[in-house]
Amino acid sequence: MEEDSISSEYSSEPVICHIKERQITNQQPWNTEEIILALSDLPAGKHALSVIPTLHGDILDKVLHEFLNTDDSKLSVNIQKTATSSFSTGCIQNTLLNIENEAALNTTALQLFLRWPNTCLLVSCYLGHVNVVKALLKSKNANISARDSDGRTPLHLAACTASLTILEELLQHGANPCEWDFGKKYTPLHYAAATGDLACVKCLIKSQADVNAGIHGKSPLYYAVLNNAADCVKALLEAGASPNNPQVYTETPLHVAAGLGSVMCTKLLLTYGADVRFRFGSMKSTPLHLAAEEGSAECTKLLLDAGAECEAKNARGQTPMHLAVLSQSMETLDVLLNIGAKVNIEDNDGRTPLHAAVTKSARGIELVKILLQAGALVNKADKFGYTPLHIAALNENSPTVIMLLSKGADLTARTKGGISALSFIVRRTPDVLPRFISRLDQAISLHDHELGDVDCELRLDFRPLVSGGRGETNLMLCLVESGQRHILKHPLCESFLYLKWLRIRKFFLLSLIFHSIFVAFFTAYIVVEKFRGIVFWPVLIFTITIAGKEFFQMAHGMCSYIKRWENWLQWSVVLLSSIVLNMPKHCPGWQCHGWQHHIAAVSILLIWIVLMMVVGKFPMFGLYIQMFTQVSINFFKFLGAYIFLIIGFSLGFNVLLKNDSFKYPLIALLKSIVMMSGELEFEDIFISTEAPIEYSVSDIQELRRCAGLDGLVRRAELVAHLEHMLFSKFLDHAPNAIMKACRRGALLLHPPHYCAIYIRPNDPREKRLPQELIKAIYRLVIEKKHRNVKTKGTSIYNAYSIGMDTSRLNRLYSSTSSDNNQQLNELATELKRCSFNIATRLDRLTNKVESILRESNNSI
Repeated sequence: MEEDSISSEYSSEPVICHIKERQITNQQPWNTEEIILALSDLPAGKHALSVIPTLHGDILDKVLHEFLNTDDSKLSVNIQKTATSSFSTGCIQNTLLNIENEAALNTTALQLFLRWPNTCLLVSCYLGHVNVVKALLKSKNANISARDSDGRTPLHLAACTASLTILEELLQHGANPCEWDFGKKYTPLHYAAATGDLACVKCLIKSQADVNAGIHGKSPLYYAVLNNAADCVKALLEAGASPNNPQVYTETPLHVAAGLGSVMCTKLLLTYGADVRFRFGSMKSTPLHLAAEEGSAECTKLLLDAGAECEAKNARGQTPMHLAVLSQSMETLDVLLNIGAKVNIEDNDGRTPLHAAVTKSARGIELVKILLQAGALVNKADKFGYTPLHIAALNENSPTVIMLLSKGADLTARTKGGISALSFIVRRTPDVLPRFISRLDQAISLHDHELGDVDCELRLDFRPLVSGGRGETNLMLCLVESGQRHILKHPLCESFLYLKWLRIRKFFLLSLIFHSIFVAFFTAYIVVEKFRGIVFWPVLIFTITIAGKEFFQMAHGMCSYIKRWENWLQWSVVLLSSIVLNMPKHCPGWQCHGWQHHIAAVSILLIWIVLMMVVGKFPMFGLYIQMFTQVSINFFKFLGAYIFLIIGFSLGFNVLLKNDSFKYPLIALLKSIVMMSGELEFEDIFISTEAPIEYSVSDIQELRRCAGLDGLVRRAELVAHLEHMLFSKFLDHAPNAIMKACRRGALLLHPPHYCAIYIRPNDPREKRLPQELIKAIYRLVIEKKHRNVKTKGTSIYNAYSIGMDTSRLNRLYSSTSSDNNQQLNELATELKRCSFNIATRLDRLTNKVESILRESNNSI
């Protein structure tokens, strides 16, 4: 995950975890095109590659008979030796090669064997042309140690094609089974092991081939394992091949076997002492990492039984469990869990296996279930602050998001950039939101009585609204931030906010008392001159206290602090109060300097505005303060839009009118602003006794219409802000008894026992919630009950099935006598009554069962 995805939800991309650490691109030590090219670079190589495959039957017998009976073999050998020995420089080599190839174009097969026997031997060994190889070796014209341009001998080429007959023929004529190519990478045994031909491998081992050739890199055993040739692996191990490499961080045969999921090869290597602790490459992966990455449960079990460490970490800090989850292998995951691997172990980025599980969509839900049942922490955040819920939402994996929410995932968890999981869900998986609202509906349930009874009791379970953190209103704040403020109108949310306000309003009352006393002292200091000496120190103490409070809020987040205009108002009060306190006290009536009047006037205005804002935090006054705020904002918007026009008018009046009102430019500007804001009487333009008002210029009606939702939003923000301050980590060092009492007094719920309230909607004595809110809860329960009745339409006892049964009975007795019809009518009526009673009782029992299951799930 890139770090730029941390700061903004708009730049966040789906999280992709790369699984494969090692890609096996070529399982053979050779490449067909490379061999063809190397043979083509030999003298007459191209011609030999085209001619020799065409020789067969009588034509081949005739050419070989003539070749073996010729007396010119010595000359041909000298020609090729002279030609090949003179290839000292690249330029000379290319020139002579072109000459040889041009000369070979017009030659017959016999002349080709006579003049270029080494080239023909190499080509024949590669093509598996046994008769030609035998003839060339019998004539002794061909060199058994001849090489192509990459250093491959005839024995190399015969081994790579698994030609056992040619291989034995070459060994009988003295071919060296330990010969290396020019790159010192492969011997003939490497090639034979790569083909997986047991006979060729045993033939070379019998001829004293080095079974540990290339042990510091890739030995023959490596290639035998790479091709899953278990019989060749066993033969090499029995011949003394080492299953371990002495080179540090080299890929051992056990790494290859585990990475391929080869059970037989893994078992053989472990039997012959392969070390399970070896690490491979820059990723420092053990064989267990590769087995888990491949998703091989059998290899994983074999390695664990051999002593592999189940919690070993690679270079990324990933354990085998991380890789097993990424490979979506539930079988491997079960093996690791049964051995006792830690389910919450972290990699270098702080991610657990659960983080890896939610990135997958194919079997992600099954993996998540297994990990959660094993004790995985559903709200564990990585070092960037991303929880599994964040990642599941980012990958638009709605089923996994629903699964995590049902297991208690925190919607309010935030990344390091401050983005909540709910914001990701709203943007990436909006189809989950109806499920969330359905959970809120299910949290309101009916107990014991029918809805019409006086003793009807409704249970409001607030646990879906509480995230489990230090505060209780984080979810409410997240709903507002993510644009889902309308959910606050849900009866459960609205009830919670109402009860929460009742619990926490005492702290706002203390704030009101504090600001009231400060306003009283400050007003007395400004207005009553004889009280200045008395109230100076109280005003100073209050000013310092307010400044300290603002610094405390700044420490919790500068960005969110700057966005709140009330904080700027508080700092203005602190600044002006400091200036006022530093004015000379001997100046009567603030007459020493004219500017002191203005400072005093502005400061006393602002401090009373602050008191008004504190009063507005109470719900009964909140609407009116919001009206004032909205009207003020609209006025300043208007002023900003027309300020240049107003300045132009004021300057024009200043030039034209030289009376007292427009004599000075600043006074003229002020007068123009007052005039534009409505000082002049224009009632006859907008208000007429003859015609009604056609256009409304007030937003008060709109404010009243939105007052309910805006009030809930304001209440949620205030309560969340106070909780954030009250549960601050900075206050953890305050006196424990005081802080414990304050925090406990601010909490509405006390899990696990006190998480719900019971109300009686039909009881007139019920006063814990407003009547309007109780009615809304009552309506919600009725609607939910009706929905439940509709969803049970498949029951065999519903009205539709009863009607069908009745019509069937009618058809049965329609042809019978009148007496029988009467009896059948009575029986049908009785059957209807019984069916209805049974259906009613079943519905009640079903509701009770659902209620019990819901309570048990919530308790879990």
